[in-house]
This record gives sequence, C-alpha cells and structure tokens, in this order.
Amino acid sequence: MPNRWKPNVTVAALIERDGHFLLVEEDTADGLRLNNPAGHLDPGESPIQACIREVLEETAHDFTPTAVVGVYLNRFRRTRTGDDITYLRFAFAGQLGTHHGWRALDEGIVRTVWMTPEEIRATRERHRSPLLLRCLDDYLAGQRFSLNLVHTDDSVLQPNG
Repeated sequence: MPNRWKPNVTVAALIERDGHFLLVEEDTADGLRLNNPAGHLDPGESPIQACIREVLEETAHDFTPTAVVGVYLNRFRRTRTGDDITYLRFAFAGQLGTHHGWRALDEGIVRTVWMTPEEIRATRERHRSPLLLRCLDDYLAGQRFSLNLVHTDDSVLQPNG
C-alpha cells in the first residue's frame, strides 16, 4: 500500500488561570485566528514532550501537563489550496510555569491572550479549529484522564541510525 492514509498528529494545551484560558493569536492564510497553544508531534518525541515544547515555543512559558483532556479527530479543508487534512489531537491540561520573556514567540504567533469561556465562545468565527471549543467544553465538564493513557515506547525516543 504505497499511499496509506495517515492523520497529522497534533497536541494542544488547556491552561486555565482565574477562570481565563491562555490562547494564542496566529497569523494564518485565513487571517488572525485563535487557538490553544498547539502544534505537530515531531519525530523522536512523545505527545507529552511535544505539548511541553509547543507551549514554550508559542507562549514563552514552561508547561507541565497533569492530565489528558481528550483525544480528538477532525478534518479540515484548506481555503486556498483545497488540501483535505485530518488531524489527530491529544489535548492536555496542566500547569503554567516560568515565563521566559526573552524568548521570541514561534513564527506566525502574534501574541498570547487570556480569555474567559464566554469570550472564547463569542469569537467562534476566529477559531483556527473547531477543536478549540470542543476541548474547552470537555475541560470545563471536568474530563480528565491519567497521563498514563498516552504511552510512548522507548523505541520512539531513540535517535535514528
């Protein structure tokens, strides 16, 4: 099977402080969009490691995942190219750590914003993914699973060679 279909694996962080959630505002081909700190799983890392890295790259904060909120599958068609893309998202809740103000935010990230659930719901047209709201609703409903739910075999973490 030379053309086996594979979803794009992504991670996302749900970070709450005083009833507000940390989001990023991204410059995309469709304009400025809101999203959780999120990104793609890179070779040689676990989903948990990817989430820690993505939060640091997109918000300049350390992040400690404490629970899995959910695992989500969604399909997206790019506006400009028509590309049909499926994403498999691992969403993690956790604690925000030290802010590294000297770090530049990842390319395309305009800024970080803290928003209430009501503000997030009121900006649906600006969401980068429908999973932003779905993950938020699951988090607010108290959905949490042990980090042990996501196992990464040591073979993944070994250097290629």
